[in-house]
Amino acid sequence: MRRTRTVSLCCAVGLMLLGGPVFGQSGELEKNVYDMGRLKPIDSELKVETGQPAPDFTLPSVSGKNISLSQYKGKKNVVLSFVPAAFTTVCSVQWPGYDIVKDAFDEGDAILLGITVDNIPTLHAWTRQMGGVWFEVLSDFWPHGAVAEKYGVLRSDGLTERALFFIDKEGILRGILEMDINQEPNFAACAAELEKLNKK
Repeated sequence: MRRTRTVSLCCAVGLMLLGGPVFGQSGELEKNVYDMGRLKPIDSELKVETGQPAPDFTLPSVSGKNISLSQYKGKKNVVLSFVPAAFTTVCSVQWPGYDIVKDAFDEGDAILLGITVDNIPTLHAWTRQMGGVWFEVLSDFWPHGAVAEKYGVLRSDGLTERALFFIDKEGILRGILEMDINQEPNFAACAAELEKLNKK
């Protein structure tokens, strides 16, 4: 009961605070954010479905490590957060927003991996201007979008969809949230998927 209340509270606060153009950021980031304009909401076709093993991968991270999905098997639930591009409006709101709902990840015994098709120097600069994030940020830059392609979220323009994949400790895909690329994710839906990971 306490966990449900905490997750709900985190989500409520997150949704309440995510109203500004670039949530919780200094003017430095705001002036560097690029407005891509309105894009086709979804421009790809998923290649994975719930109940199947999540495709493994190894990608370089901003922290300097190589991160593999399989390294968390048997240890942690994993949430993959694909976002279209660094220094763009909605992405610069979404990832700092996860600071507000970090308790939901902790209580779900889950780690978050952020993935974009940008290169490491770009992601380094972007996350620094956001004030840093608590999760690993991975570069799917080369071969370009190979991991996004495996999951079926690579768009025809080379960006990725805005999508979340929820993977349990056995490496099985348990939930998918793919949303309009122009919109912020629903943090309440994310928290609900996190709760499900420990209720198989």
